[in-house]
Amino acid sequence: MEQQPWERQVLTDLLQAGLKEQRRARRWNIFFRLLGFGIVLLVIATAMGWFGGKELESVSAGPHTAMVSMSGEIAADGEANIENVLDGVTAAYDDKNTKAVILNFNSPGGSPVQAGQLHDELLRLKAKYPSIPLYVVISDICASGCYYAAVAADKIYADKASMVGSIGVLMDGFGFTGTMEKLGVERRLLTAGANKGFLDPYSPLNAAQKGKAQAMLDEIHQQFIDTVKAGRGKKLALDNPDLFSGLVWTGSTGIKLGLVDALGSVDSVARDVVKAPDVIDFTPQPGYFDRFARRIGVAAATQLGSQLKLSIH
Repeated sequence: MEQQPWERQVLTDLLQAGLKEQRRARRWNIFFRLLGFGIVLLVIATAMGWFGGKELESVSAGPHTAMVSMSGEIAADGEANIENVLDGVTAAYDDKNTKAVILNFNSPGGSPVQAGQLHDELLRLKAKYPSIPLYVVISDICASGCYYAAVAADKIYADKASMVGSIGVLMDGFGFTGTMEKLGVERRLLTAGANKGFLDPYSPLNAAQKGKAQAMLDEIHQQFIDTVKAGRGKKLALDNPDLFSGLVWTGSTGIKLGLVDALGSVDSVARDVVKAPDVIDFTPQPGYFDRFARRIGVAAATQLGSQLKLSIH
């Protein structure tokens, strides 16, 4: 075999070395680009709270009033859920510098189960930390399920124009039988169990099932009434026949009815009642993955309850 001139061999080696260096440079370039992208993504994720659970604001070194806010409809898949509130309240009680805990409530109500569990857990925490008072301050509204939970507090404060009360229970839905008849649509519902199609909106209203539903509502309403009486005691104006009728009252009228103790805001209660004007917010802020997991967890229950909604409203 004829040997290549040494000049040609050197040139070939140089070209191959250059190609290897270019490949190496491309690999490092891709690596550093991916690394930079990962760092940027990590910074964004941290800033948005995607990692970690519920971060609390920094706690002061001195005596303070702890505040935990609950806003919106009380539901397992919403921001106003007992997990968020109780995480914040527990952290507030655990802080050695907390002089009192204020629940800043602004909710029209919601799930009777969530409201009842929140009420019971608040009572448990009060018993665990008897030296730290628990107050509720009502912002715009604290009605129905919100008020159910609020009566666990030692005292309830509100603005004179706040809306409070609505001690009642409802179950709402729709009936489509007349519309279906006009459209010539026939409902074919097969069940195993006489009441499996309980209050089906596409079937005529069954008197027996309606009676069962009303009995259930009356039972939950009585639970609500008993809870309010236990929490408010002799403060209530029990001679008022509308007190437990589901009506909503202003904060000023709520004082006369015993639903509210006095007028006040978070700042005024911290300053004038607790005597610790430094207010520290212990409200947890759920990250992205927390909210996503919660929504996945309640998806099945939400689907099952989409046709029949029971709430303390």
